[in-house]
Amino acid sequence: MSHELLFSYGTLQLEAVQLATFGRTLTGTRDVLPGFEEGFLELTDPTTLSLSGKTRHSIAKFTGRPDDTIAGTVYELTPEELSSADEYEVPEYKRVSVILGSGVRAWVYVDARPQSP
Repeated sequence: MSHELLFSYGTLQLEAVQLATFGRTLTGTRDVLPGFEEGFLELTDPTTLSLSGKTRHSIAKFTGRPDDTIAGTVYELTPEELSSADEYEVPEYKRVSVILGSGVRAWVYVDARPQSP
């Protein structure tokens, strides 16, 4: 069975969001995302708000500085579950492939909005 690795630093770590998105609770491994800093995004999407219970969500902003890191968890998902995660995320996030602090390659949702210089 093929699998995908997904790094989460935000609401995909919440049990209620996992159950609604994947139909199960995930078990993961702690890791860090280098080269990014944590920002926040005020969400208005009613579906996301009802699942997370939060209006303010974390969002990873690329800095390129190796000392900037965001702590989170790596989960093993099926390709279908990864597609479900894509559906859960709002348009302000995009999924990119990264190398985590542990050296593993994983998907992560980061800020999709244009960055100011």
